[in-house]
Amino acid sequence: MARPDDTDALYKVCLETADDGGDGTELFDDPQLVGHIFAAPYPIFEPSLAFVAEDGAGVGGYIIGALDTLAFGETLEREWWPKLRARYPLDGEYGEHDRRMVDLIHNPPPPPDVAYPGHPSHLHIDIVARMQGEGLGVRFMDTMFAALRAHGSPGVHLGVWARNTRAIGFYRHLGLTELTATDDFIIFGARF
Repeated sequence: MARPDDTDALYKVCLETADDGGDGTELFDDPQLVGHIFAAPYPIFEPSLAFVAEDGAGVGGYIIGALDTLAFGETLEREWWPKLRARYPLDGEYGEHDRRMVDLIHNPPPPPDVAYPGHPSHLHIDIVARMQGEGLGVRFMDTMFAALRAHGSPGVHLGVWARNTRAIGFYRHLGLTELTATDDFIIFGARF
């Protein structure tokens, strides 16, 4: 389980995997921006679905999720996004990648409804290079699937950029099904 003092590490891992699984440090002017969206709110609002792995160098991976994507989105709209919108105004000066994240803070994608029936939960998994290839991803997914089942979820979905071929291969290897796809983005799902 993630601990409150893991927050800085979650931001770091999120940034170091923000370039289609590779290090995105050089892409962002604000090193916390991507983590504000894809990592930090999960251990705060869904602490029972936030898991980290660490080695001698510290936290190097996490899997985080939300039991009910719609309810999670409503919670973020009430309790998370307002502070970030004040901190990152839309009319601010940002680099290209920071601008995309600020746009997401102000206009989060609508949560899925009927598009993914039977897959109300969602997850994010990120593992830095030094911890990849050791079976951690499979252990993380097994842990999250067990936790979601224990909470009564019938299924989970996750999104991945189409250019992240390594992650796509991993999800297919695990037996996840492609729920929807565009040229740029794929949504995978698993039922329990």
